[in-house]
Amino acid sequence: MQSTTQPSMVNPSTALAASAMSLNTRSRRSGLKAAVYFLRRNHLALVGLLLVVFWIVITLAAPLVAPYNPYKQAIPERLQPPSAAHWAGTDQLGRDVLSRVIYGGRISLPAALAVVVAAGIVGTVVGALAGFWGGAWDEVLMRITDIFMAFPGIILSMAVAAALGPNISNAVVAIVVVLWPNYARIVRGLVLTVKENEYVLAGRAVGVTERRLLWRTILPNCLAPGLVMATLDLGNAVLAFSGLSFLGLGPEPSTPEWGRMVSDGIAFFDQWWISACPGLAIFTVVMAFNFVGDGLRDALDPRLRRQL
Repeated sequence: MQSTTQPSMVNPSTALAASAMSLNTRSRRSGLKAAVYFLRRNHLALVGLLLVVFWIVITLAAPLVAPYNPYKQAIPERLQPPSAAHWAGTDQLGRDVLSRVIYGGRISLPAALAVVVAAGIVGTVVGALAGFWGGAWDEVLMRITDIFMAFPGIILSMAVAAALGPNISNAVVAIVVVLWPNYARIVRGLVLTVKENEYVLAGRAVGVTERRLLWRTILPNCLAPGLVMATLDLGNAVLAFSGLSFLGLGPEPSTPEWGRMVSDGIAFFDQWWISACPGLAIFTVVMAFNFVGDGLRDALDPRLRRQL
């Protein structure tokens, strides 16, 4: 009796799909390693990252770092210039400006992060569905996006914030309304390109569901430009949130928030430190996120990495 073993038959299309997806995963990992190495060599990006880390640590440790209570009023010490007792001076109510700037980061930075996360999620979902489904869905979703993009950003955010009422959450919603169409446009264009790649076509050939293709295969290959845009928008969100607060459409007046503090200093122009210190905080945070965003953009660009 001779036993013969039948060779296992492998579906060629299944092997092709598995090979294509494996190559795509390996290329993403190698590209990520190269991007991290390239980012470490970008000095401006490292400076920006250090500034971001500095502000995060300072705001998290505000109760330990701030020399005074940011809400405590000391009328006899009002409008004092910078000194050994008050490194950044005092405001019109005798409150320590440095303490209020430190605590202001606990409002501006989380608000900016909430804006970018919410706008990124809404824009990514809309753009991904529009690009993947196409047809009438694409037309309807993109025309809605165009309506929001037709309004000037600052005017639209002011209108939404004024309609909802001046507070932190409404200011965040107002900025999200302005930013999400940008993500929708970018993600739609990327999905239209990526869905025609061979590994997506191979996945369809072996019966991978459309939902799995979109969320597990196509979208991960569209994240790099969205990540760069989100990093840059963190600075824009800080600036927009401070702008709404400056106009009185943010938190209440007693809240230590950077835009509100700059607005308070307008009435006391000779006491430059009231506006200069929170303005410097806004400047450093926005520039830090811009440096990091530019570094990520360069690091995730394979053509630029090859040139260097």
